Amino acid sequence: MELGYTFNDPALLDLATVHSSRSFEEGRSPVMNNERLEFLGDAVIDLMVGAALYETYPEMREGELSRLRAALVNEGHLAGMAREIGLDSVLQLGRGEEMTGGRGKPSILANTFEAVIGAVYLDGGFVAAEALVRRLFSPWFEPYRKDLLLLVDAKSGLQERLQGRYGEAPAYFLEKEEGPDHDKLFSISVRFRERVLGLGVAKSKKEAEQRAAVEALQGLVEEEQ
Repeated sequence: MELGYTFNDPALLDLATVHSSRSFEEGRSPVMNNERLEFLGDAVIDLMVGAALYETYPEMREGELSRLRAALVNEGHLAGMAREIGLDSVLQLGRGEEMTGGRGKPSILANTFEAVIGAVYLDGGFVAAEALVRRLFSPWFEPYRKDLLLLVDAKSGLQERLQGRYGEAPAYFLEKEEGPDHDKLFSISVRFRERVLGLGVAKSKKEAEQRAAVEALQGLVEEEQ
């Protein structure tokens, strides 16, 4: 694992990688796994990522800051960061969890990532944990990567932008459905004041709405440039 931090107490790192399935199979105490460290790490990450975003984007509004932090600390993104540092290779899983692909499950990876950050906080204190969190997360503060993260929930971003500026929300309309029931394609438009801002096509209405919102946001950004 390439964490970039050396533990004074290696036992903390070891505990941070122990999944509850492993401790259960080995008959350990219910607290001899990474769940308590996960609880702590979740709070540490939220605080430190929030503080870093606040400092990095002094002109960003509260709603956008909240959405960006949520995108940075959600399960899927944390699981990806866990893989990047090789955390999946040091997970300590029970045999059953190992056999069912637990080493690749986003929930287990994300929780273990949080547990490791919690362990760093206990081992090195606030300063050490903050330095590590900022180093791991700061590449995602770059404008192009930030924009990708924000587009993950484009519907919220579009609504926030339009309501903030005009006091009104956009509306979504199903334009057409194509294909058999087991393989449908939905075409959905997003409109604002009778103007079509974007069109999305996907196999679910929810995804089609997100794609329409992405197109709308991109168009609005281009208009403002």
